Amino acid sequence: MGCEVIPRVGQESESFRAAALDDAVNGLARRHPLASAAVAFVPWQKRTALTIAAITVVCAGLAPLTTLLTITVLCTIGYIAMMADRLLLFSRGLDASAIVTVTDEEAWAIPDDELPRYTILVPAYDEPEVVGDLIAAMSSLDYPAEKLQVLLLLEEDDDVTIAAAKASGVSDVVDVVLVPAGDPRTKPKACNYGLHFATGEIITIFDAEDQPERLQLRRVVAAFARLPETVACVQAKLAFHNGSQNLLTGWFTADYALWFGYLLPGLMRSTSPIPLGGTSNHLRADVIEEVGAWDGFNVTEDADLGVRIAASGYSTAVLDSTTLEEANSDAINWIRQRSRWYKGYLQTWLVHMRRPRDTFRALGLVGTYRFTLLLAGTPITACINMIFWFATAAWILGQPALVAALFPPYIYYFSLVSLIIGNVATVYMYLIASRESGNAYLLVPSLTMPLYWLMMSVAAIKGCWQLLRNPSYWEKTFHGLSTPTPDAESVK
Repeated sequence: MGCEVIPRVGQESESFRAAALDDAVNGLARRHPLASAAVAFVPWQKRTALTIAAITVVCAGLAPLTTLLTITVLCTIGYIAMMADRLLLFSRGLDASAIVTVTDEEAWAIPDDELPRYTILVPAYDEPEVVGDLIAAMSSLDYPAEKLQVLLLLEEDDDVTIAAAKASGVSDVVDVVLVPAGDPRTKPKACNYGLHFATGEIITIFDAEDQPERLQLRRVVAAFARLPETVACVQAKLAFHNGSQNLLTGWFTADYALWFGYLLPGLMRSTSPIPLGGTSNHLRADVIEEVGAWDGFNVTEDADLGVRIAASGYSTAVLDSTTLEEANSDAINWIRQRSRWYKGYLQTWLVHMRRPRDTFRALGLVGTYRFTLLLAGTPITACINMIFWFATAAWILGQPALVAALFPPYIYYFSLVSLIIGNVATVYMYLIASRESGNAYLLVPSLTMPLYWLMMSVAAIKGCWQLLRNPSYWEKTFHGLSTPTPDAESVK
């Protein structure tokens, strides 16, 4: 393929590119306006939020102490509900049958001529440093070259990454597709544009720096053959190759070990909507088309797609195959990424609660309850944690009189015990997940998780603010900051 850009995809006409771009950005919003985050808040949601805020302000002015106590009790109840559900999911995820396992022998047993065509979408923006790694990772996959299509999706004005792709010598399995420049500059827009060139029966997404396990595609094919036809997506596990680089990467690695090792499998067993990971989700092409592909305005398009898959009557399975990524090693970069995730979770919840009765009918009582706890509860809890921690710190640091004046003992101690038990239980879950991942270096990060939660609170507050100010802004996460670590987890 040499240095040519789009060597096999073809030179598209300007009219085709314009139509494909319009569909990539506005396709879902045009076909199902209420299913898109193109508008962050519909009118009734704005009115409801403003009404609640006004009532809270009035009550705070008339009866400040009663209002404070009421809010504290409501927050504590929500916190307990979320923690109880998290423990329930964790207990279900402990069962080995909660995750789909395909052995090497089963993966290799499928004859090449029976394997379906596969398309890999790799969206990248301003990431010249990872192009070479991408080519190596895609070339190492065990899948027939004639049935594998890899599309590297680059914005047409991303000169540095395009130049890096040319200089690296794009391999025979990678085509570069230039996405017309324009807002919103989001990953789902690029993926939707790439769908116009996709030829695979199964479509997956990898980030440019990903290192998927070499048999992952074959395992997915075997999993789809074994699972019911209602399974539309197979989500592989994610882990990090630089988990021991510093304390932050250790926290991030322990976080993923718990989420992908136990909580997502627990969700799979509960038939609840599964917020997909941003990469290594393997989707049936016919279902992507049926549910409307990705929302070009949603900054966690993966979570949104997972909910729409469940709402359409399909389900997601979790596969015991790992893709290694680069964990954020810089705190500012991590907050940029995590605040976008929190903003997108709230975006997704707001979108699907525009028609609460329809969502309730599609997801059921438990599904709607858990969907709310995960996508709205996660960022909101991270925000209110800061308030609880400040109150606890004030009591510990010598201001018990102030705390006692604000909170009666039966409320304060109930909230304090809930906070302590919840934090201890969560640290315990991290310890179990870290131990089972086989990474001894995760002991210290697991025990110091409360410091990580403080960063989560900062990111959640930032994400909530951005939801109000700039909902569809995709805050760029920079890659290529990692350093090799000798004890990085090996790919399963």
